[in-house]
Order: sequence, then C-alpha cells, then structure tokens
Amino acid sequence: MKQFFPSFHQKNRLLLSIVLLAVFVWSMFSIKWNSDLYHSGGGTVILQILKGVVHPAFTPELAVLGFQSAWITLAYAVAGMSLAIIYAFITGILASGVMASRNISRLFSKIFFRGILGFTRSIHELVWAWLFVAAVGLSPYAAVFAIAIPYGGILGRIFADMLEDVNEEPIKALRAAGASKLQALIYGYLPLVRADMVSYTMYRFECAIRSSAIMSFIGLGGLGYQIQLSLSDLKYDEVWLFVYYLITVVLLVDLWSSLIRKGLTHSGKKGKFGSGYFSAIIGLILIIGSWGYIAAGENTHLFELLSNQNLEFAGKFFGGLIGLNDAHPAFFDSKSWTEALKLTVETLQMSIMAIGFATIAAFLTVIPAARNIANGTLTSAKKWYNWPLFGLVRIVYIFSRAVPELVWAMMIIFLFKPGILPGAVALALHNFGILGKLWPR
Repeated sequence: MKQFFPSFHQKNRLLLSIVLLAVFVWSMFSIKWNSDLYHSGGGTVILQILKGVVHPAFTPELAVLGFQSAWITLAYAVAGMSLAIIYAFITGILASGVMASRNISRLFSKIFFRGILGFTRSIHELVWAWLFVAAVGLSPYAAVFAIAIPYGGILGRIFADMLEDVNEEPIKALRAAGASKLQALIYGYLPLVRADMVSYTMYRFECAIRSSAIMSFIGLGGLGYQIQLSLSDLKYDEVWLFVYYLITVVLLVDLWSSLIRKGLTHSGKKGKFGSGYFSAIIGLILIIGSWGYIAAGENTHLFELLSNQNLEFAGKFFGGLIGLNDAHPAFFDSKSWTEALKLTVETLQMSIMAIGFATIAAFLTVIPAARNIANGTLTSAKKWYNWPLFGLVRIVYIFSRAVPELVWAMMIIFLFKPGILPGAVALALHNFGILGKLWPR
C-alpha cells in the first residue's frame, strides 16, 4: 500500500500537469498570431512610456497633487477594509460552523454563509463600483462599499477556512472544562488563528490600495484618476510620477505588514514598530482619519445614501438587474445568453493565458530572487553577482505587482490592438509580481 500511494499521487500530479498544460495551449489558440495584433506605431509610444519611467515629471504642483491623490486612495482603501474586516469576521465565524451545536445547523450555517461569501467575492470590485455609482452616484461611499464587499467575501472565506483547520484538541479541553461555544471561540479558536488572520488581512490591505486606485478610474478621485487624466493627455512622465506615488504607498504598507509578521512570529525579537499595540494605534489613527476625511473633507454623509432620490435610483437599477418593469428582460433572450457564454469563454481564456505567462516568468526568476540563494546558504557558494541580481529581480517584482492590472492594460493597449492578448499580458504582469512576492519565501 505504501508503494501504491506515492505512485498514485505521482500519476495524479503528472495528469494534472498535462491537463494544465493542455488548457494553457488551448487558451493560446484563441489568438490569431499575426501582425494584426500590433499597432504600427506602437513601438514608438512604448519607448515614450519607458522614457517616462526614467524621467517622471516632478514639479512642486504635481508633487502636491500626487500627495493629495495618494491620501485619497489610501483613505478609500482604509475605510473599505475597515468595513470588510467587520463583515468578514462575523460572516467567517458563522461560515466556519464553530458556533453551531448540531450537525444539521452546522451544515446549514456553512452552506448559507459560504454562499453569501462566495457571491460577494465573485464579483470584481470594479463591477461593484459601477453598480454603486449607477445606484447612488459619484459618492466616495461607492468606492468604500465596492472595496468592502468583495474583500469582505475573500477575507471571510479565508477566516472560515482557518477556523475549520484549527487543531481540535485544545478546543475539546476547553469544552471538557465547561466552556460555552462563545468562550471556546474567544479563548480557543481565535488565539490559535490570530497571527494568520492578521498576516492575511495585511496582505489584502495592500491589494485594497491597488483596488482603491482602480476605483478612481470611474471618476472618484485619487491616484488612478490622475493616471487616467495623464494617459488621456499622453503625458507619460506625469503617469509615472503618480505610479511612483502608488508604488510608495504599497511599499510602506508592505513594510508595515512585514514588521507585524515578524512581531507575530518572533515574539522575543519584536521591536516597538512590530508590536501589536503600535500597529493597533496606527491602524486606529488611519481608520479615524480616513472616515473623518470622507465625511468632513469631502463633505459627504452616510445617511445621504438613503435619500429618497438615491433609493429611487437604486430601486430602478437593482430592479432592472432582475428584470422588474422590463417587458423583455435580457435573461429571457437566447441571444443574450449566447453572447454572455462567448464572453465567459473569452474571460476564461484570458485568465488562463495570464496565469500561464505569469507562472513561466516567475519560474524563470524565482531562484535568483531567493534570499538563501543570494547569501549562499543554500548552495554553499557565494557569487559576486548574487546580491545585485537578487535586488534587481525583487525591484521588478515590486514594480510589477504595485501597478494595478488596469493601469498596465491602459499602457499595453498602445502596443497591442484591443483583444484578449493585451488583457492577458496586463493580468500576467500584475500576477507575476504577486507570485514573485510569495514564491521566494
């Protein structure tokens, strides 16, 4: 039997690899590889864009504008994540089933709340933003809710999985001592998953900043809005100035996240910057400052969303989604379903192609990006070029993931004609940076 299982798993891995390779090849056949893919003058534009990378526009006025836009982007991300954490924490606990007493209620709780989490995270934040803008207009709360709902769904799913995977022995000991379900949750489950919850939440906070920049593309202000305006005016040096602001914000959050992770995993070595109290105070200041800015700085009030006019618009919009007051709803039209199926297949092909490109690029660069390769502890051989190569690849990773996929797409479209390929390349560039962050570790 011992000989059978390794063989069985090896065959499964081989079969899975072949299937993944076949799917990737299938996605590549969706593109007609010829000269029609490119713009004739695309190379010249790309050179101008690359020139802006080296020489970004930097004037006092643009510097101040970049700082203000960076703060707006950060404020929307913080406000959205504060709501997402509350939603994820409550729904994640319920979706894990740890509070249910009976098997049938545990099963119902898991199915029902995991279904809610699945629905909310399956819709991209940009789509949520369009929905909220259509319903309540260009309000900062449209961006905040558009971040909070899908990120709450993602976090809630991960929180639920973490709680389900907790070692049951300490929980049984608490229960045997007379602890209630709530006491077992507070003194048993949560302390065991606290470090993982915080670490993953900080990673998602970094993602939320990029998403907040994307929100700006629908006219809600922030760095994405400035990038879009500069791209429209073909001012690539200004584009890169604002992109550098975005990269700086993402790097600061990444640094803060690293300090917290070290504080959580090395309890004896944590400094004051990695301590829980320090991070909690910084987080609280950011949350209060963000909500205060949205309410006072942008002069918006949460209860304005519930005005009669907004409720009327929201009712018409969401009613239209399910075909109310429409004599011929789209979901009763076979042509609509055919078109939706075609777009779904194209989206799937684009996603497969993107993750394929990103995986290949990450596979080719991950070895020099590993710290134990750079310092020679893994190979027992120190080369003079290891550290420069390590730094170069890590900078490429940071650069690649800090720029949102939509910004990559808006630049790549100058080289490629609209289609699946530019979308796949943009997604691949962004995911290459994320894989590059995770794999070397």
